[in-house]
Amino acid sequence: MVEGTRRFRVAAAYSDVRAALDYLKTNSVDIILLDIEMPGIDGITALPDVIAAGKGAKVLIVSSAAEQGAAVTVQALALGAADTLVKPGIGAFGGRFAEVLEERLSRLLEAHVQSLPEPAHLPLAGTAHHSHAEPAAVAHHPHYQFPVQAPENFDLVAIGASTGGIHALSQLLRAIPASFRVPILVTQHLPVSFMSYFATQLAVLGGRPCEVATDRMRIRPGRIIVAPGDAHMRVVRMSDGAAIRLTHEKASSGCMPSVDPMFESVAEVFGARALGVVLSGMGRDGCEGAKDLIDAGAKVLAQDRASSVVWGMPGAVANAGRVSAILPPDEIGRLIARGGGGA
Repeated sequence: MVEGTRRFRVAAAYSDVRAALDYLKTNSVDIILLDIEMPGIDGITALPDVIAAGKGAKVLIVSSAAEQGAAVTVQALALGAADTLVKPGIGAFGGRFAEVLEERLSRLLEAHVQSLPEPAHLPLAGTAHHSHAEPAAVAHHPHYQFPVQAPENFDLVAIGASTGGIHALSQLLRAIPASFRVPILVTQHLPVSFMSYFATQLAVLGGRPCEVATDRMRIRPGRIIVAPGDAHMRVVRMSDGAAIRLTHEKASSGCMPSVDPMFESVAEVFGARALGVVLSGMGRDGCEGAKDLIDAGAKVLAQDRASSVVWGMPGAVANAGRVSAILPPDEIGRLIARGGGGA
């Protein structure tokens, strides 16, 4: 089916993970298609090794087990898969599977070769952990690996992410100890059907309660709140703190939920006592809201290009000069923990 597309060819095909890993030791590819149900080692168990052996190749899970909302789908994304696609079954995609597959492959390839303009002069930190080099302007910037001072005195952390964001979130949250009490809001581009398991996964990774936002939900210490898949998550001031309001207006990014309304409202309510984070994702969602945070005196941290599945959202914020530091997600987590008194 891949060979039938206009722009892709199959470099090799194996039904056994070990054979595929052996091939990847001496060969490079752009995209790896991985099934979950295979003889011997299953795809979920093999995924970390496949990602490492791929040396920067994007991994697309193609499996009948990858239904929207399925626990295994969120697990695969948390482990670093770039995307998932359900194998064609009876009625799946209405016979359009080849077209959908080519569209997904094209999107991943475009993200893989994405080239962004030179970033503004920014204080950068962190080291590249993958084969993708930072853009020349970043790699040779005089402040690269400059020690970044932990943000201080923030009362809320707001995180925006899309493609590749679940894996980045898992790394970030693991670096924050359970003693960290500052509430965390997350807007992650995911369908409604994923949200319940996604919240459960974040609760485990973050070692704290995590809930899918409902309208007028109070924001409380030591908790994570995630935007539902069908509404923007905004923050409003209350007489005794802050709460969530869900809205459905069209966002400039075209995303639902969108990071921009969250950042915008957090800037209005928390001002300089907020901390924004932009993780891996396609497009520019979060860029306009990051300006509101910076203008309010808050700090914004962005994921570095080397660790991002797609350096679209964090790259847009970086290129606009709206970040305080660019770091891998685990280092962002440690920085948040130090600044929030959780270390």
